[in-house]
Formats: sequence, structure tokens, C-alpha cells
Amino acid sequence: MKQLSELLLNTDILESHGNIEVAVSDIAYDTRKAVAPGSVFVATRGTTFDGHSYIDQAIDAGAVAVVCEEFPKELREGVAYIRTGSTHYAIAHMSEAYFGYPSRQMKLVGVTGTNGKTTVATLLFSFFRARGLHALLLSTVENKIDDEVFPASHTTPDPYDISRMLALALERGVTHAAMEVSSHAIDQGRISGLTFAGGLFTNITHDHLDYHETFENYARAKKQFFDGLTSDAFALSNRDDKEGEWMLKNTQATKYLYSLRDEADFKGDIVSSTLSGLDMSVNGAPLHVPLIGAFNAYNTLAVYGALVLLGIDESEVRETLSKLTPPRGRLEFVTSPTGVVGVVDFAHTPDALENVLKTLQGVATKRIITLCGCGGDRDPFKRPIMGDIAHEFSSYSIFTSDNPRSEDPALILEAMTERLPDDGTWEIVIDRHEAIERAVAMAEPGDILLVAGKGHEDYQIVKGVKNHFSDMEELKKNFHI
Repeated sequence: MKQLSELLLNTDILESHGNIEVAVSDIAYDTRKAVAPGSVFVATRGTTFDGHSYIDQAIDAGAVAVVCEEFPKELREGVAYIRTGSTHYAIAHMSEAYFGYPSRQMKLVGVTGTNGKTTVATLLFSFFRARGLHALLLSTVENKIDDEVFPASHTTPDPYDISRMLALALERGVTHAAMEVSSHAIDQGRISGLTFAGGLFTNITHDHLDYHETFENYARAKKQFFDGLTSDAFALSNRDDKEGEWMLKNTQATKYLYSLRDEADFKGDIVSSTLSGLDMSVNGAPLHVPLIGAFNAYNTLAVYGALVLLGIDESEVRETLSKLTPPRGRLEFVTSPTGVVGVVDFAHTPDALENVLKTLQGVATKRIITLCGCGGDRDPFKRPIMGDIAHEFSSYSIFTSDNPRSEDPALILEAMTERLPDDGTWEIVIDRHEAIERAVAMAEPGDILLVAGKGHEDYQIVKGVKNHFSDMEELKKNFHI
């Protein structure tokens, strides 16, 4: 049991009614789950429901306190009511307090940006584990405490789930953690209660405009993460990104930059890039990593810099990074018995797709065949741009369903191809199973077949139904391996 007043220490209380010294058993915020007797109910507003409509239902289930943005018309006897400006921020701070502020007791590094978050966070986690440290990973692909995997439903979980996972990790001896930080989570205050040892910025391109509406809103959301870092933390940003230095403009954290082009705290140069990996120079010292492409050189610099800023010796950083492998679904390779190279990558934004294709062009000896689509119920503005990029940087393109969700996949693909010339170098195959089968059938020895957009995902959402689907499984099946 915790005193409600203790949980509210970092919450902006505008008004209260009743006894805030009441003891509470838990924090409840989702009425779809059971509200435990003696809990405090936090009424949050979402895109499809408003928790304020369920206050009485939560009290009937046993809640002894309510935190809300607007008091209900009737205040019930024996219940404490607290009004705050944002219940999203309140639950983040309350969750950290409830679980004993676990983020303060480990070195938590947050990674934000449009592309590269998963790779950077996973490489940090893999490094910690390779050095024998107990570590936590919170990522799009999976959440892990040491070697135990926990399913990941969001890029950044709800604040209660984050703090609960951090507390569990702390119980198991975790000292270091790497966490993807999404723009949605920043905007919704999901990370506002956490204490970060450092923050990393990878890059920013147009994405999630279905949620943020404008690029400016999207960029400001990313920047809020760095604005919230404390003076004890470090902030490491990509100097070569047009918004890289702006991200750090108002941060209290100590600022650092990495770059492949200009002078920076962590300056890298690409010596060579092949299918076997990158040979680089970082601050004048040689480094080999089993990753390919300039975008992975940036990811490597971000990881390298963060590890050094965490106090790890540079020679140890170079030695261990050379042995790490990329995360699942990020430029993941498989070769057919006939010599066709299949590549699965999560590239689902214009910038990511272009980066992957340019990287593959640099190592390709024959054709590049690209299979891609765009998700439904998401940013429609990027669809023709994605089509243009696939067409420009591939020998042949097959446009197919990604996660159409509630949309008609044919209309999504029509938008992707609306600007393409009728030159015989592309086609539409709506069914993704058939599209991969078609791509493999036309591929010849030495060709590179890129299956882009879904990466690590093992499902496809069609008309609201989630079905099992893995690009890598489909490739291997059609490669007969």
C-alpha cells in the first residue's frame, strides 16, 4: 500500500476534495481491466474513449481515489478527488512513485528519431549483455530483461507498464537499460516521470503525420524529450541531420554531437561497406561492425558515443561492437540455394526505404527487386513518395499490401503508383503471399530481393483482423530452405 499523497508528489494538483492521505493498493487507468479494490483511478482521455466517463464505474469496483482533469458533477462520500491539468503526465509520475522510482536507480538511455531507434537501442542492449551486465531493452521488436523476452505491443509502452518493467528489471539486478522513445509517447507524456542518464537523437523525416498533422508538430514532439532531460544527463545528437543541433537547443543536459561530415565529439568516416559489414574510423581509430550502409554508420556512431558517455573505455567499445549483430528485421539477410540474396527490412518511411536501397545499390552486382507497400490508417502523404523511391532505386518493383488495416489495399497501392510511368518495371500484386512468391520466381542468381516495410513483424492486419505473417518465413519457404 502507498499513501496517495506520496504518489502525487510530482503531480500538479489544481484542486482536491477528500482525504489525499488515503492508502491505495494500485493505480488503475484502463477500465477494460479489473479495477482493484483500494486503487486510485486515473481518468485519461484517449482517441477513442474518455476515462472520465468511467469514474463511477471505477468507484463501484472499489477505487478509493480519482485523479482527473474535470471533476464529475457528483462527488461521492469517502472518495478522494484530485484535479490536474494532464492526467497523462500525472499517471507517468504516479507510476514511477508507486514502483519506487526505478529509473533513478539504473542508467537508462532513451533513443528517439524517425529511423534507427530499434537498431541503436538493440545494439546498446546487446553491448551491455556482451559485457556481462544485467540489462533491459524496451523496443518495437521486443522487451527483454537479460535473456527473458516480453512481447512488445507499442514502441513505447504505457507509463504504468514502463515503470513496472523497470521495477522488475531492478529486482533482477539490472544496471543498464536502453529504450526506444516514440513521438507519440513524448507527446502523450508517457515518459515524463522517468529519469534518463542520456538521450540520443538519430534523425527526423516525415512520418506519423496522421497523428501529429504537421512536420513541425512532429519535430517539436521529439525535441520535448531533450527539453526534459536533467543537467545530470547527456544529450547526443546527429549533427548531419538538419534538425540535429536544434533538438538540443534548450536541453539542460550536457550536449554532444556525432557526424560523418563535420567536426564532432564523435567523428566517423566510412572506409568500406560490403555485405560483410562496415569498416570505419571513429575519432581516428579503426572499427569494424557487421552492419552495412551509411545509415548504419550513423547508428554505430550514436551507440559508440552513448557507451563512451556512460563511462565505458573506448577500446572496450570498439572490441565489443565488432562482434554484435543487427536486430531482427533490420537488413536481415538470407540466401537461396540458387544465389538470390533476400533482404528483410522494416523500412516503412521514404527516408528509410531510400537509405536501404542506396545501401544495397552499393553492394549489388546484379538487379535489385523491391517489394513494398504502405500501412493503412496511417500517413497518406508518403504513399506516392514511397512509390517513387522504390521505382527510382530498383530494377523492378512489386507493390503489395503492408498492413492495410481498415483501408482497401488496392486504393493504397493506387496512391503509391499514381505518379509512376508505364515502363514495364513495376507491377501491383495485392496479396503479400503472392507478391513474395512472384518476386522469388522472377529473381535470378546474384539478384538482391528486398522485402521492405514489415521487418520483424510476424503479423498482417487486414480489415481489422490480425493474421500471422512473417516476411522472412515467406522468403525461406519460397527459397525452399
